[in-house]
Amino acid sequence: MKDSLKHIIYLAVTLTLVACNAESLVKKGDKAEALGEYFLAADYYRKAYSKTPPSEHTKRGERALKMARCYEHINNTAKALGGYRNAARYNTANTEDSLHYARLLLKNGDYKLALTIFEALLDSLPDNELVKNGITSARMAPEWKKEGSQYKVKKMDLFNSRRDDYSPCLGGEDYDRLYFTSTRNDAMGDELNGVTGMKSADIYYSEKDDKGKWSRPEAIGTGLNTEYDEGACCLSPDGSQMYLTQCTYDASGPRYAKVVVSGRSDALWGKASDFELTKDTLSCFAHPALSPDGEWLYFVSDMPGGKGGLDIWRTRIMGGKAMGVENLGEPINTAGNEMFPTFRPNGDLYFSSDGHPGMGGLDVFIARIGDDMQYHLTHPGYPLNSMADDFGLTFEGNHNRGYFSSSRNDGRGNDHIYWFENPEVVQTIKGWIYEQDGYELVAGEARIVGTDGTNQRLGVKSDGSFEVVVHPGVDYIVLGSCAGYLNHKEELTIPTVKESETYTLQFALANINAPVLIDNIFYEFNKATLLSQSTQALDSLVMLLNENPNITIELGAHTDYKGSAEYNKHLSQLRAEEVVKYLIKKGIAADRLTPVGYGKEKPKKIRRRVAERYPWLKEGDVLTEEFIGKLKKDEQETANALNRRTEFTVLRTTYGMFDKDGNLKQQPVKRKPRTNEETETDEYGFILDDTASDGDLGEDLILDDTPKGDTGDGEDLILDDTPKEGQQAGEDLILESNEDEVTNDNTEVIDVE
Repeated sequence: MKDSLKHIIYLAVTLTLVACNAESLVKKGDKAEALGEYFLAADYYRKAYSKTPPSEHTKRGERALKMARCYEHINNTAKALGGYRNAARYNTANTEDSLHYARLLLKNGDYKLALTIFEALLDSLPDNELVKNGITSARMAPEWKKEGSQYKVKKMDLFNSRRDDYSPCLGGEDYDRLYFTSTRNDAMGDELNGVTGMKSADIYYSEKDDKGKWSRPEAIGTGLNTEYDEGACCLSPDGSQMYLTQCTYDASGPRYAKVVVSGRSDALWGKASDFELTKDTLSCFAHPALSPDGEWLYFVSDMPGGKGGLDIWRTRIMGGKAMGVENLGEPINTAGNEMFPTFRPNGDLYFSSDGHPGMGGLDVFIARIGDDMQYHLTHPGYPLNSMADDFGLTFEGNHNRGYFSSSRNDGRGNDHIYWFENPEVVQTIKGWIYEQDGYELVAGEARIVGTDGTNQRLGVKSDGSFEVVVHPGVDYIVLGSCAGYLNHKEELTIPTVKESETYTLQFALANINAPVLIDNIFYEFNKATLLSQSTQALDSLVMLLNENPNITIELGAHTDYKGSAEYNKHLSQLRAEEVVKYLIKKGIAADRLTPVGYGKEKPKKIRRRVAERYPWLKEGDVLTEEFIGKLKKDEQETANALNRRTEFTVLRTTYGMFDKDGNLKQQPVKRKPRTNEETETDEYGFILDDTASDGDLGEDLILDDTPKGDTGDGEDLILDDTPKEGQQAGEDLILESNEDEVTNDNTEVIDVE
């Protein structure tokens, strides 16, 4: 009897201690959940659940539900489903919980059971968007998987670890650097993240060598990564800035994601600084994505004013700051979550959503602007999409291939990086804008107009290049320009082809503040007669003058120091006049051309590019007779060849703009808004009215083809012919282009470069 009583007392005390312990674990879980530390919270709830007696149905059901919600937050679908099932078994799940359960069943590929639950929910939630779309998903997902698509996908084992690896972002001039986010074990910090149970995420990168082989990933080794979470990055069009998501935290409050920006200096990324989108400090801001022109920043937020869950928003960037925010609205955003926006260079917006009908979890969707100036969505199907989370695309230039993230085939729900390709014929123009002596012009821009209505302005990358998709059967005009340089135009017609093709264009722009060498001008020995080999170079000069009708130039011919000064000056004068005669015959007005023979009066001054080619020369050297006399014999011949040249110099930039009384022939007028029918275009077909847009999606790109300058609002832009700082009135502006191989034949060729 006494033993039985002791046993009862012992059991009662034990149950009381267990119950107290379970309650304590629940409180710890509640605190962790409030801070957003879902991994820790789930672990506390799991332990509390296991310590709760089976007879206490309500408490077990409540704790199973808490556990399920936390596991859902950290993408552990299998454990979340187990929690929701137990909650349903103990009758503690409400209608909203049943909806979450059904959506997780989609993510687990259990479409039949998901359909049953969604249809049952329709009675109590007849107008719920997620229920309706869930029914569509459960019915269509098996068909989408059966139909398949042209997409090919492959897991990239080199980039992946046993933890999360996601949100790849291609960078580099040839897309030879891949940035991505990883929670692998060697990420910064010593502690595990309470949200995920893994290390806090860092930005990693891999580089591709000349043979196309990617290097083993490394963490960015500068101040960009911290002990906090960094991830989901994007690059500015010129690759000089990186926008990314950062989650900082402290023990006293929940974690909020924010957008930060880092600048690159000497190939190193610096410490990121906050990029303020709004004054809201209680909402999340994440997953930044720049539009192809770099003017708009798209991002994800749960701020008030959205459709529900996480929505995609955007802001216009001006002067490095956000100028207000706007929600993309329907049809992009839903009552679910829209996340991870990204752009293909052609302007197509890719994003992931669990609110639209899909195969389960986050599915990739493509948003294109139609003729009605509204977004229209496309589901790319299987295998780009799967029953798991699929998100975070990045593209290899204009091609429909690149990398993305997916949690498919991972029992723990971890994300990994995959390669994808959708074979299609893509034709592109790739151009380089550079100074005529060979250096890239990073401030340059290209303007392209086509007979299909294309009218676009393109910036250039850090190597001076740009790339744009073009279409067969269309005639295009492409204008390369840069402030302080003369324009250059190229024309081409795109043929119909069976394979992808890139058309390469070169835009060598003449600098208004430096001498321009006319390559490959040849004369008969000891005469001024032009040889036929000079035709191509002279015709190029004719084209340049026609493309820049407001300039006048001086044609200057130079010789080496051999022979008398009088003889050389006379011969060079005749040769300059011969060039002018050729240009006049080609239709160039005589009063735009001034021939001057300098003989040996102006020896060549070496510029950096020439000095790089000849180690025995340095920038700033002047090839005088005394200087050349100190060189070796073969070097002397080369120096003399460099001195023999024909150059042109810009004298005026306002030719034909004024009447005899000095008044502008065409007075500037205030521009007024025009209808499409009234839009004025220039000789190239570029729209001249560059009125600021209001940011409406699908708005026509309006291009101003007038020279850049400082003018009043709405006035025509006029080139200023006044001397620049450090230049005397009437002083020549001398231009020089690139110099190629020189010849040692110093008797027959004046310009051999």
